[in-house]
Amino acid sequence: MTSPGRGGRWRNLSSPGSTGTGPGTPDLRRGHFSPSPSPYYSSSPSPYKSNSDKNPVKIAVRSVAGAFIACFTPPEKVPAGSVKSYDERSDCSSQSGSTERRRRGTYSTSNNGREPRNQKFSIEEIYKATKNFSPSLKIGQGGFGTVYKGKLDDGKLVAIKRAKRGVIDKNSGAEFRSEVRTLEKVGHLNLVKFYGYLELEEERIIVVEYVPNGTLREHLDCMHGRVLEFASRLDIAIDVAHAVTYLHMYIDHPIIHRDIKSSNILLTENFRAKVADFGFARLAADSESGATHVSTQVKGTAGYLDPEYLKSFQLTEKSDVYSFGVLLVELVTGRRPIEPKREMKERITVRWAMKKFMEGDAILTLDPRLERCGAKNLAIEKMYELALVCLAPTRRNRPSMRKCAEVLWSIRKDYREQLGSDISSDDSQARFSMAEE
Repeated sequence: MTSPGRGGRWRNLSSPGSTGTGPGTPDLRRGHFSPSPSPYYSSSPSPYKSNSDKNPVKIAVRSVAGAFIACFTPPEKVPAGSVKSYDERSDCSSQSGSTERRRRGTYSTSNNGREPRNQKFSIEEIYKATKNFSPSLKIGQGGFGTVYKGKLDDGKLVAIKRAKRGVIDKNSGAEFRSEVRTLEKVGHLNLVKFYGYLELEEERIIVVEYVPNGTLREHLDCMHGRVLEFASRLDIAIDVAHAVTYLHMYIDHPIIHRDIKSSNILLTENFRAKVADFGFARLAADSESGATHVSTQVKGTAGYLDPEYLKSFQLTEKSDVYSFGVLLVELVTGRRPIEPKREMKERITVRWAMKKFMEGDAILTLDPRLERCGAKNLAIEKMYELALVCLAPTRRNRPSMRKCAEVLWSIRKDYREQLGSDISSDDSQARFSMAEE
């Protein structure tokens, strides 16, 4: 397969003995993608700027743009109980024992050294922790209700999520219990820790760890007074990829988050990411029984929704991959997926960014509050390559989240090396100029 490089031309990223397993899949050793017969890529060199309608990148971008627009069209009705299977290759290739042992540190499901889980709190404890739900302790508000900062008797700071009272219905109750069941099952560095819950009459409350630095969306909007550095954005992308990989692959029954977005990603003081809000989470299909997807009502957030899921009501782990592709573009541009106040051609951020990428101007989509440099330019192009396959209109052409994490590791490694090289070059030029003077 080929991929866009500097100078606006394609460079060959495939290598002998590629470990890619199918169309549009990454080469795991190099962090790139193996050859694909799909219309997304072509093996023949081709400039970015081309007037030909057969330009493979134009075709890819048009496909992604069309899929993204499909998110805003009414879904087709599917007969009740209809479950269609499809021939999808497995993205989860078997690993050697040493590789699995090496990964257990990242994707461990153990609860060693953690606080007791699934504690049922009393309403008195909740009142005490939140000072009777004091407005001064309010730290978040959403369609679900309100989030308060609280302090337990042992001094532990927690976030207390309180559902709206008086609007409790069947759906909200199901979402609450789904979130509790999901949080009980998971334990990962990049997921919020679950401490317990309360369900009593009209009160539905979930208690999780307090993550002090706000949401990713707040930082992209500069609500905390400083610009989120590009290196931190790469780290956050990797953290989220690890968290979702864990949900998809490293627990007894895979979980689909269904609402991966910047406002559901919390940041620590060191700008490490923790994925939160499992209200829409669902257990994935039981692959051992031969099921390929879960047929379910569409849930999620406009701008992040997988168009294939939206049309077919067929949910798979690849729906999270699609949302992650949108998130990658969001991290580069700093923009929200939908920007209604911008001119028409820039309102759908993914469509606008992919068009710029196609034209060889990916660097122009970089958040204007960040300085441009060669290292960032290369990293952005590679991130957009990954985003492009994550946003594939059909799920079988999207990579697994594990492969997304591996590609991002490679991008970060190359970025750091290139950045160091650029700094060394600038220092050498400065010393040369001083000597001349």
